[in-house]
Amino acid sequence: MPLKLDNLDLSKHVIILTGATDGIGKEMARILAGFNPKRLILPARNIEKGNNVLEYIKSSNGNANNVEIWEMDLADLQSVKNFANKFINEIGELHILINNAGVGVQSRVIKTKDNFELQFQVNHLAPFLLIWSLLDTMKRSVSAELPGKIAFTTSVANQFGEIDFDNLNLEKNNYWHPFKGYGNSKLMNIIIAKHLGRIVQSENITTCSIHPGVIHTNITQLSSPFFTSLFKILVKITGAEITAEQGAINVLYPVFSLETGNYYNEGIEDEPNKIAYDQEIAKKLWDLNTFYTISLLICLELDFIKL
Repeated sequence: MPLKLDNLDLSKHVIILTGATDGIGKEMARILAGFNPKRLILPARNIEKGNNVLEYIKSSNGNANNVEIWEMDLADLQSVKNFANKFINEIGELHILINNAGVGVQSRVIKTKDNFELQFQVNHLAPFLLIWSLLDTMKRSVSAELPGKIAFTTSVANQFGEIDFDNLNLEKNNYWHPFKGYGNSKLMNIIIAKHLGRIVQSENITTCSIHPGVIHTNITQLSSPFFTSLFKILVKITGAEITAEQGAINVLYPVFSLETGNYYNEGIEDEPNKIAYDQEIAKKLWDLNTFYTISLLICLELDFIKL
């Protein structure tokens, strides 16, 4: 039976939802806006598409009060840090962070301006930087009566994933497998959600990662016509496709649960790739992410000073 959301009072909650310009993110934004949040911040790489979401929310809900579009590009780590700094300075409180933005399966290696493989950065490293930058703000904002939540939209493709610390950027021996690269990034989401849940377990903050279901809007993000056609055929055979609205509900349902660190498949607790339970790998991945992001930001700051 499809999950349903009860009416929620979010009038005390400041929320960040990434990836709100398309698909399930757009539906999540509409649903969350309907629960009267204190502030709902929707980061967008394309401001015009962001403004279109505002109009969609207004036409659906009657208004878009307290909903704001802020610029951020996950393919640019400096942009992520700039967003976080602005958020801390102008708002300074955070209760819910939903990392929904991402890119789909790629048919070739694409590098970002930061020289990371696109899926690794957009799906994993940039969301990590956003969390890392805003975690102290969330800790100061939440309480037992008003707990915090950090969530990742992930994928069942995590089952294809592996963690090779010598090849996170997919450059070793010309290695490339599109499903593996995508699966790696989604497995990393789950690993970080679990590890972060352990770190903040006494801070009134819970974490989760959620596969929303097979949704047509996600399929259209695939860069290869072959993979797009393959996914459409599989969906028709299995009859597994769901609407963007149901996918949004499948993500939001666990967000408002009290459990922490869990992985959900269409809103129901499930078992991810067994690698996700390896705490040694989790700590190493967390530390490496921290090193990558801090090192790059220091380099960017030094270049800025030189200018």
